Amino acid sequence: MSPPFADRIAAGRALAPHLTALGLHRPLLVGLARGGVPVAAAAAAALGGGAEVDVGVARKITAPDRPEAGLGAVAVDGEPVWFDRAVEHSGLDPEALAAAVAAERAEARRRELAYGAGWRAAAPGRDVVLVDDGIATGVTVVAALGSALAVGPARVVLATPVAAPVALERIAGVWDGTVVAVLAPEDFRAVSDVYGDFGQLTDDDVRRVLGR
Repeated sequence: MSPPFADRIAAGRALAPHLTALGLHRPLLVGLARGGVPVAAAAAAALGGGAEVDVGVARKITAPDRPEAGLGAVAVDGEPVWFDRAVEHSGLDPEALAAAVAAERAEARRRELAYGAGWRAAAPGRDVVLVDDGIATGVTVVAALGSALAVGPARVVLATPVAAPVALERIAGVWDGTVVAVLAPEDFRAVSDVYGDFGQLTDDDVRRVLGR
């Protein structure tokens, strides 16, 4: 049986009707780099009505000697979000954690500048939709959410084609806003499972989707 979404473009088109139902006014769709950008662009194109697209960045925080071990996430601004148990098991002291946060925050800022992101200036008073291509743990989108709320939007919506139920629970535990997930399979294993084509994207791919 074919996966639910052929690719990120198809996923964005599937997401659009769910956003239409929210009655958003001139929404600003902020795709989280890299995979959320084509999803956001496809959804915005299907929405019409003055929907705009931009790109945001949130970065995973990892242990210096174990880059595969996620400790949390951070965006350009706002507080970092942690996996408390992973931090405890990492054995890192506060100084090392602070250094890891600073490094990833700087990289998030560098990438937003490189992509030409302007959503922070455009967001005040707007309906902002944060879009990712899938939510497995929730920490990255929660970090991005804090960043979006800080710039004074009229409304924030978190939207994704697929999310793990445990991630939705984590988000609900820290925020009572609107979350749209087209799919939330109880047997969730990986975001890639719902895509036929889930190829890695480059920075050039992001800029091309944005027309930059």
